[in-house]
Amino acid sequence: MSPRVMSPVLVGRSAELGELEDALAGAPGAVLIGGDAGLGKTRLIREFARTVAGAAGGGRARVLVGGCLELGSDGLPFAPFTTVLRELVRDIGIDGVAGLVPRGDTGGLARLLPEFGEPESDAASGEERARLFEVMLTLLERLAERGPVVLVIEDAHWADRSTRDLLAFLIRNLGVAPVLIVVTYRSDELHRTHPLRPLLAGLERVERVRRTEIAPLSRSDVAALVAELLGDEHRQAPPGLVERIAARSEGNPLFIEALLDDDGTLACEIPESLRDLLLAGVQRLPEETQDVLRDASGGGTRIDHALLAAVTGLEDTALTRVLRPAVAANVLVVDGDGYAFRHALIREAVHDDLLPGEYTRLHRRYAEALEDDPALVPSGRLWVELSYHWKAAHDSTWALVASWRAAAHARKALAYAECLTMLSRVLELWDRVPDAEERIDADHVTVLEKAASAADQAGEFDRGIKLVTAALREVEAEAGTVPAAGAAPEAGEGPRDPARVAMLLELRGRMRYQMARPGFVEDLRAAVALLPPDPPTALRARALATLGNYVRLTTDIGEARRAAAESLAIARALGDPLTEAEALITQFCADIDYVNEVDLAEVEQTVKASGDHRVLLRYYVIKTHFLEGAGRHEEAAAVAGRGIELAREHGVARTQGTFLSINQAEPLVSLGRWDEAVSVLNHAMEQDPAVTTRTSLLVLSGWMALSRGDLVTAKERLITSRDIMNLRMKWLKTQDYFSTLWLEANVALAEGRAEAALDAVRPVVGHAGLPDDARYAWPALVTGASVCAELGPAAAGDLRRIEERAAALDVNGPLQRAHCLTFSAELARARGVLDLAAWEEAAAAWEALGNPYYRAGALFHAAEAALAGGDHDAAASRLRTAAELADGLGAVLLGERVADLLRRTRTPRGGETSAPLGLTPREYEVLRLVAEGRSNRDIAEALFISAKTASVHVSNILGKLDVASRGEAAATAHRLSLFAAPAGRDTAENGRGAASLT
Repeated sequence: MSPRVMSPVLVGRSAELGELEDALAGAPGAVLIGGDAGLGKTRLIREFARTVAGAAGGGRARVLVGGCLELGSDGLPFAPFTTVLRELVRDIGIDGVAGLVPRGDTGGLARLLPEFGEPESDAASGEERARLFEVMLTLLERLAERGPVVLVIEDAHWADRSTRDLLAFLIRNLGVAPVLIVVTYRSDELHRTHPLRPLLAGLERVERVRRTEIAPLSRSDVAALVAELLGDEHRQAPPGLVERIAARSEGNPLFIEALLDDDGTLACEIPESLRDLLLAGVQRLPEETQDVLRDASGGGTRIDHALLAAVTGLEDTALTRVLRPAVAANVLVVDGDGYAFRHALIREAVHDDLLPGEYTRLHRRYAEALEDDPALVPSGRLWVELSYHWKAAHDSTWALVASWRAAAHARKALAYAECLTMLSRVLELWDRVPDAEERIDADHVTVLEKAASAADQAGEFDRGIKLVTAALREVEAEAGTVPAAGAAPEAGEGPRDPARVAMLLELRGRMRYQMARPGFVEDLRAAVALLPPDPPTALRARALATLGNYVRLTTDIGEARRAAAESLAIARALGDPLTEAEALITQFCADIDYVNEVDLAEVEQTVKASGDHRVLLRYYVIKTHFLEGAGRHEEAAAVAGRGIELAREHGVARTQGTFLSINQAEPLVSLGRWDEAVSVLNHAMEQDPAVTTRTSLLVLSGWMALSRGDLVTAKERLITSRDIMNLRMKWLKTQDYFSTLWLEANVALAEGRAEAALDAVRPVVGHAGLPDDARYAWPALVTGASVCAELGPAAAGDLRRIEERAAALDVNGPLQRAHCLTFSAELARARGVLDLAAWEEAAAAWEALGNPYYRAGALFHAAEAALAGGDHDAAASRLRTAAELADGLGAVLLGERVADLLRRTRTPRGGETSAPLGLTPREYEVLRLVAEGRSNRDIAEALFISAKTASVHVSNILGKLDVASRGEAAATAHRLSLFAAPAGRDTAENGRGAASLT
């Protein structure tokens, strides 16, 4: 085949090139490029890289390319990012890279590339993984300070779980630096359950992310490509050639190049299948070249020259001679120190053409070559490749050993999903290797333990629970009886290694909690029961701290106190400041007091002494929670901001930093700084936060949307929050459970469904004694009283139960006192009493806390009470203040109610002093109610006047309109469209009062 079978120019992709160039100009951002195999995604990327290398505002755009590698069913952990790092090191050196990461510390990057030395920590945890992600993001952003950066991740359909996670993190967290991330993938590989599908769907919703599909070439583009392939001597294609190639190739450039023979004509024999088509070019090569290509196909799409030489047994000179025809025919392309198949489909076709015996022998040669010389592949790939090749060679013993080593390397690289994959392979092969335990120096239970731990870190909690349960069964079968969940072992009974069983039970308990499955507390109790109190041990102290932390989420606060107290005593006796800090935090949360700061000061002192930033960030969470609960909103927002900066500094902004975003947004909402709060919430939601974080974000976001009149968004947030709560045990977290019900009640009120609102409040009334009960029950009970005021006597029973529930609640701190005062005023309103003094006191309490929204709501009701007492001037004064507050917040529903009451109090807004048809403003309001069909009594009640005064107004209106009856007056108003409501107004008018005030 002639070298001209690959077009020297890119044909038919000008639109896609333009889209990439536009994306770079508007960076930061990302472009997701899909397309069937062979449509030219890689060729497009190469052309884009060539064109932007000297572009981008006069500077050079740095293009970093990393590809995902296929190794059977195994992805190589972080493979494209390892490639990118290696390229950077070659370009700017180790020191150059160090200058781009925080504090010049490349220890985290050592998990991906050995050139950076040893990892900064032996710990393998979600926190360390988050720090690695933050370091990669910082590296790209600081590199972009020197000029635009394009990061290309090719063949994402082969991406391992860790690569997908890091890629999603980078795209979601791009700041302002000019970084463009380009991802390519095969659309035809994405079957219904392919793991890339949900990632693409999620990223597509992120701002500044574009998703595009490369289409087959058009008829004219096929003609242009054929002309380029033919070259100058055959610039004009023979008649009918383009049509035949277009029909056979269906516009796929790879197929077009394969179909066009080296003499400028269509291949004489049209292949029956795609495989035959791709193999046709290979089969025209010399036999010895075909043999080497078969060998090369076993190593993946790209293979180093040295490795191929070792596998084939050929000397360098001989190997070069044999490969030259394949390079000349564009079956292979030179790629650095090795070779790559021009397209992965060609490699797949060659590899699939191997006979069973050839396949087994080939992979054994690869495995033996790597065993003899591990330097033939980068160290990060060695054990995964050995696992793959030995398994393909049907050698269970060495596949098991390699998989065990690969799992350890994946864990060190924080690639937990891949670690789990390798350990699952060890378990799969275990029974085929009689001496498996001696081979890896670990028993079967240890493998199950490590697999369960990897599943926990990877978020595969269901698999993790099954693995732990299997390990516990084996322990029970081997060495006695494991106590039933929650039960202490009998004297002389129990496992021979209680510490091991306790750790397994603790691990299962934590995963059961994450899956919202029953039994999590029982597992933790059983773990503690297995660890004797005498002599005291650090393991028992940690188990008690964990038990206390989880059990405090249930109704058994006493057990949480006892567990935290014993843990604290052991930690102090052993001099363990970290466990001491954890125990103090649990103790503080179990008995949180929004008045007394003495305990919090002790926690702070111990936390700082521990020197552990993880527990320090946990302290920031509880401190901001305390400050907000105490009504100290300004302090809470400031402390949360400092905590978020600390989280960013330690590389955990996406995890603990996102959790602190809740504690920053909540006080911003309280202070009326709603635009800032929306910004914080939106950024936090973009991080794809954990379920335990997401509910609070949804409730806050939904409440602000509702208050601003966006009922659609509020309902969307509510539905998602409710779905999450349905998956979890409702009593696990009062903050999420009660707050979701509170939002549900307010949404129902906004839709005019008062009965549904009361249904939402009833579970709060019936679930007393939950952790931090008063803080989250008070707002819901205020809403409940407001609903009862809307429903009147029909809700008398519910009102009585709500009052009883409130009477049993503590009033802890000024924030709860403000809610309590509001509740008392609403309770009186539900009984038909508008208590001006009560509403005035509530408004003053909210003003003292700096909460403009709740203050405006209390002023509104105070105005109602003033009107009922005949004091129109006092009402007008309060309404004007409420209107200013609502307008400043953008609180649409509350603002509309205030404006409506202003009209009804004869208080003109914006300089209004007269009404149409010669009517006074008061007569105009009376006419509006007449047009609605209201009686004089109804009019009197609505306008806070006597029925006799209403009758006088109606008589004056009839005279001025020169009509004889109320019906004619109403007809005149309708004919003149005096009171035509805007579209959708009726829904907002119905039942919106409580929603906008509570």
